[in-house]
Amino acid sequence: MPHILAIDQGTTSSRALLFDTGSGAGLRVVASAQEELPQHFPASGWVEHDPADIWSTVLRCCRAVLAKAGLTAAGLAAIGITNQRETTLLWDRATGAPLHRAIVWQDRRTAPICEALRAAGHEPMITARTGLLLDPYFSGTKLKWLLDTIPGARARAERGELAFGTVDSWLIWNLTGGQVHATDATNAARTLLYDIGRGEWDTGICGLLRVPMALLPEVRDCAGDFGLTEPAIFGRPVPILGVAGDQQAATIGQACFEPGMMKATYGTGCFALLNTGDKRVASGNRLLTTIAYRLDGQVTYALEGSIFIAGAVVQWLRDGLGVISTAAETQALAEAADPGQDLVLVPAFTGLGAPYWRPDCRGAVFGLARNSGPAELSRAALESVGYQTRDLLEAMRADWAGATGGVLRVDGGMTASDFAMQFLADILGAPVDRPVVTETTALGAAFLAATGAGLCGGPGAFAESWALQRRFAPAMPAAERDRRYARWGRAVAATMAV
Repeated sequence: MPHILAIDQGTTSSRALLFDTGSGAGLRVVASAQEELPQHFPASGWVEHDPADIWSTVLRCCRAVLAKAGLTAAGLAAIGITNQRETTLLWDRATGAPLHRAIVWQDRRTAPICEALRAAGHEPMITARTGLLLDPYFSGTKLKWLLDTIPGARARAERGELAFGTVDSWLIWNLTGGQVHATDATNAARTLLYDIGRGEWDTGICGLLRVPMALLPEVRDCAGDFGLTEPAIFGRPVPILGVAGDQQAATIGQACFEPGMMKATYGTGCFALLNTGDKRVASGNRLLTTIAYRLDGQVTYALEGSIFIAGAVVQWLRDGLGVISTAAETQALAEAADPGQDLVLVPAFTGLGAPYWRPDCRGAVFGLARNSGPAELSRAALESVGYQTRDLLEAMRADWAGATGGVLRVDGGMTASDFAMQFLADILGAPVDRPVVTETTALGAAFLAATGAGLCGGPGAFAESWALQRRFAPAMPAAERDRRYARWGRAVAATMAV
């Protein structure tokens, strides 16, 4: 029975999952392995990863999951890759050695670059071509910073000696022994350098940021040929046949193939995507227009709202405040919180994402009382994710008539919290569906690789295999929902005013 190896390289961990392709009910996870990825914070607002850690954790997870399943590379039909997007790497083409730590998508060091470009009037042109806003979140200004900062880097890049890539490109490069420098359309669409309408790197924006075109990877379909792994890695070559950025992979894994379908993934951050089909919707509410996927050369677009802090707010309770030992504790604490207290936590630890885009903001807590404690903070932390999601959905509804505000499909680690998911349904006033398979990011990568290998029946057949685990129906009275959301709005306004 052929298996698919899905690599899911995230912000806080690397994972590898094996899917079988012969169960008759879609792709099924048969084994998984995971390893934490060290984070580095060299300055306030700066977030970095060691590229060697990204590669070594992925490699160990891949080998571990094969060992768990008792498989060798002979049992693999293909590899699919999904990755944290926007994280930026620069390396030497001859040696494969990185020139700097990877600058993570959360990093805010390029805010002054973005502000200078905005002040010079470049944002409308950049948004029209890329669908993105001028924000440190995206790769382009991170790459400019690297070229500006590392002595001799730009001259070497112009000579073709260096390679730029997001995490997918870095993994493909290492898996193929430096033979393939490529990315897929979804990752390219997050760089601030790619024209999503023409489907090519934008020479004008690259010139504006002084990014040499020789640095850039080849852009391919999500279900495409990304080369063969170096034989020594797994004992024999394995084709890499599927690649997508993590949020697009989750959209595919949630089978959101029809226009109007929405998903939200709750990991370190939260990312909501709305399928808009072949229609490229320009947002009037500071959402992003992006590529949901590209199959057989055909692009499907999406509106996306990005929340920088979702699951990371629970990590803050654990690691920053020390009020919990494990994330699972927040469920019981939130349920035990004093109902008379109405804390609002705005987790703008690395700025506010959509629809505000305020990288300068920092977090705040409102409504603290003398007896506020871990329970009340836990409840406020979980509720903050629901409030931020409603911000995104309100903006989507304003941007596109096809955003009917129907069912929201959810995935990611935070969806394990029934409290958080029920509050999400309550504050949205809409059903929230949690699927049986919550590893939807890896599932999407596996589907792409299986499609590339000719082992899937296409999006329609895959959609039929999607299964509901639980639906959370809204139970909060409308007046209470409106009161609480209005209070959230005031708290965000106050945070932005500081």
